[in-house]
Amino acid sequence: MAEANPMLSLDALTFESGHAALDQGIAAIAAGETVFDLGGVGAADSSAVAVLLAWQRRARAAKQRLTFINVPENVQKLAALYGVDQLLTQP
Repeated sequence: MAEANPMLSLDALTFESGHAALDQGIAAIAAGETVFDLGGVGAADSSAVAVLLAWQRRARAAKQRLTFINVPENVQKLAALYGVDQLLTQP
């Protein structure tokens, strides 16, 4: 199993933290990181789904495959509700 991304340290993926999280993830992708461990995320709302999808788009544009591990359950449920859970599939 690949090691989780040490550049990505998030405790929240919410409306308030979304822009900073987006930037942090984009920088990690640009540095070649492909595994994002979201185990430290304690607070998340629907903005989390938007951020994860934006990261996926950025990774695909860079011809990389991005993997999310330890996605919070509420984010998984929101992604399923929105019909995008397949885009955020974990390994």
